[in-house]
Amino acid sequence: MPITLPETLPAFDVLQREGVMVMSPERAARQDIRPLKIGLLNLMPKKIQTENQFARLIGATPLQIDLQLIRMTEHQTRNTAAEHMATFYRSFQEVKEEKFDGLIITGAPIEHLEFSEVTYWDELCEVFDWTQSHVHSTFGVCWGGMAMINYFHGVPKHLLQQKAFGCHLHDNIAPASPYLRGFSDDCFVPVSRWTEMRRGEIEGLDGMKILLDSEETGPCLVDDPKRRALYVFNHFEYDNDTLKQEYDRDIANGTPIEVPVHYYPANDPSRVPRNRWRGHAHLLYGNWINEIYQTTHFDPALIGSERV
Repeated sequence: MPITLPETLPAFDVLQREGVMVMSPERAARQDIRPLKIGLLNLMPKKIQTENQFARLIGATPLQIDLQLIRMTEHQTRNTAAEHMATFYRSFQEVKEEKFDGLIITGAPIEHLEFSEVTYWDELCEVFDWTQSHVHSTFGVCWGGMAMINYFHGVPKHLLQQKAFGCHLHDNIAPASPYLRGFSDDCFVPVSRWTEMRRGEIEGLDGMKILLDSEETGPCLVDDPKRRALYVFNHFEYDNDTLKQEYDRDIANGTPIEVPVHYYPANDPSRVPRNRWRGHAHLLYGNWINEIYQTTHFDPALIGSERV
């Protein structure tokens, strides 16, 4: 089944060219089926790139997905055209009375700030509380996951002396988890961050469980059943060249940066990088969508009634 997107959204043509099934809202409305309503709270500066990345993953499942794009209410982006934002996005304040089967909260390039120093922190805390009554399952990604686990459980983020940057190997330490169905014993995941969450401050806390872990970069994927949430601190959604774009940008700006590890063939930035994570990325998000489908309420009005 397809993902439902406005035909004028750039991701519609991108995914259609890639062979992903997409459908306009008008066509979806004529089908006798309840699609899963998934929100994307997009905190990244390059909105369109991020839309494409997540729509590609959640649109590859056999289920019909209604993707809704959400922004912080007062925060204004400087990297995406105002027309695009006005056409395709609604603010959190506009959607907060609605129910969602799933919500993805993206990362944001603001790791150097304390959480409380983020300009939209108060509203984001409102979003976190809202997920407990209006969202069946939430997926916090990178900074979004760190912020959410900090808010609900007080887990701190720690500044790294050197950026964790590259395609790092992670161990599957919970193969029985439904979110890791089909995963290998280990997998490569793109990592790009200046902060870390530490396994000793997460494992077992309030029922949370680490699912993917790396000796090099620490915990990657955490299951928080009490909050009906997953937190992933790395970037399964990245395109083939996203790490390359970040590396080239830093080189051009004169920012000290190491070559991303395990990414370029022979560690040579002049060569085309290899995608080592695509299959596991589709598995992870497909498993998440499947779990939502298996457990969400048929009547959307009942979403959130399982609050603990």
